[in-house]
Amino acid sequence: MNAAATRINKIVYVKLLLMAVFWGGTFIAGKIVAQRVGPYSAAFLRFAIASVFLCLTAIKMEGHLPALRLRHLFPIFLLGMTGVFAYNVFFFKGLKLIEASRAAIIIANNPIFIALFSALLFREQLTPTRLTGILISIGGAVLVITRGDLHMIASGAVGWGELFILGCVASWVTFSLLGKLLLAELSPLASVLYAALSGAVCLAVPAWQEGILTAWPFYTVVDWGALFYLGFFGTVLGFVWYYQGIQRIGAMKAGVFINFVPISAIVFSFFILHEPLSPSLLFGAAMVLSGVYLTNRETPSR
Repeated sequence: MNAAATRINKIVYVKLLLMAVFWGGTFIAGKIVAQRVGPYSAAFLRFAIASVFLCLTAIKMEGHLPALRLRHLFPIFLLGMTGVFAYNVFFFKGLKLIEASRAAIIIANNPIFIALFSALLFREQLTPTRLTGILISIGGAVLVITRGDLHMIASGAVGWGELFILGCVASWVTFSLLGKLLLAELSPLASVLYAALSGAVCLAVPAWQEGILTAWPFYTVVDWGALFYLGFFGTVLGFVWYYQGIQRIGAMKAGVFINFVPISAIVFSFFILHEPLSPSLLFGAAMVLSGVYLTNRETPSR
């Protein structure tokens, strides 16, 4: 590898690390926004902001907006309804009720369930190592959700906040599997761009019904700053840099950086939101990260 390629790879690694930091920060920004902005309004504004910058990014990178064909419209709509509409409504509803650090650990199981359902639906090989990782990670999530008291599940005492965040996981897994199945013809940037536009359009009506037109003048500077962070840093830069990493160093190496997302979320939650670091949270986080590592450590032979 020559010096120029080495320098480019170093830049990619820095971008991927910043991506993980930005995505970890979305839980803190989301927690701030969720206290004063309705979930539909917050989700709409996040992706309205993101859509503007994604359009500008696409034009800068490709010279024009990516072309769509008629057969792409329904898959794009499904992506917008799952990865944008449903995910973000659950996200803001959940963060209104539970700690940002706890939500981050639960959502860190996304790769686990994507791997599990990919094996079930697409016949991808599920090796013993991956199966072990799945079980460890799910066990860690259960520990975090129940705060170390497993009797909460039997007694039905798991709160709505945890259930909403589990809805985030279900929405993102569906989004990822639909993207894999239906959008092989589109670039990742085009998929994210049109999913964001579709989701923002679908969120406009419930946001209006929620009262966004009368409420937005009363949002604070902190609210708008958090919304901008979610839209620009958490969505545009995060996704663009992630896909640049995949193109440069491969999906497996780039995907490893996602493990830093819950770590950065926990650190930010402790220092910014002053959330406690309970033993169940820390031990559950270690189990989730270990499980995600085992699940993505090897590439099954075909």
